[in-house]
Amino acid sequence: MSQEAHTSVYARQPCWEKRLDASEHDEDLIYTDPVHAGLRGPTAEERHTLRRVPDTLPWSIYLVAVVELAERFSFYGCNIVFTNFIQRPLPPGSSTGAGGLHGQAGALGLGQRASTGLTTFYLFWCFATPLFGGYIADTYWGRYKTICFALVVAIIGHLLLVIAALPRIIANGNALPVFIIAIIAMGIGTGVFRGNISPLIAEQYKKSKLFVVVTKNGERVIVDPALTIARIYMYFYLIMNIGALVGKISMAYAEKFVGFWLSFALPTAVYLLCPLVLYAGRNIYTRHPPTGSALASALRLWRYAARDRWSPNPITTYRNLHAPGF
Repeated sequence: MSQEAHTSVYARQPCWEKRLDASEHDEDLIYTDPVHAGLRGPTAEERHTLRRVPDTLPWSIYLVAVVELAERFSFYGCNIVFTNFIQRPLPPGSSTGAGGLHGQAGALGLGQRASTGLTTFYLFWCFATPLFGGYIADTYWGRYKTICFALVVAIIGHLLLVIAALPRIIANGNALPVFIIAIIAMGIGTGVFRGNISPLIAEQYKKSKLFVVVTKNGERVIVDPALTIARIYMYFYLIMNIGALVGKISMAYAEKFVGFWLSFALPTAVYLLCPLVLYAGRNIYTRHPPTGSALASALRLWRYAARDRWSPNPITTYRNLHAPGF
């Protein structure tokens, strides 16, 4: 670039700064709604020239993330040892199921078919119940109360799981029915929890409009709510996966060297942090009242759109639903 071009660029710089200063007092750009009161929106020029950054995250987001860490630690910590607990028999000389350094941990000795069936059912149940949890939260209780309900049910399941792994229960042959009741309760708690925790953490950030701020270095930047939400979920999934990783590794060692009672008791103890953290932050969480289920509205809309298209003949129904005018 020539010297004249450099001079031209630097000559225009003060004018650009001056225009930004003049726009700071433009009343049309000052937000008046309660969430953004006093903040200034960007001008058309600022939208194209200023750097966009995420906003500072409120503490309530980190509290919800800690709850998720504890829940994922417990979920994966228990799930990682289910297969050995169901499939493998008790190792010789062991009453807790621990296999030791060179042995294989086990308890019920029901074989691979039973192990695959029960663990597959458990995962299916965990991924089916979020629909129920989302509907209850959207229609009746709201997310916070629904999550509290899920925690109570899951804690009951965790306690039953510990009971199923006690040496006396395993020796008496009563562990299987207790274990089945435990995974049913845990599946309800896990699914209802998972269906509401992700929306709850996003609801903790209230701003939804672009606004301009000046950094400590004197740089004007645009705070973008979309980038803020992206940062929230990046931190959320980072913390969640840390909990899952630690739970998987530590509980595998617990079952191998101590027994299944410990590999179920430790996740239960960590899970008990969830209601404590939720209660501690009860006054700072942003809670939205239930406004109706999006699932129910979608089903009603689908039923209305497909009216007069159904027939006892499935072929006719298929053709009606795939007709060009539908």
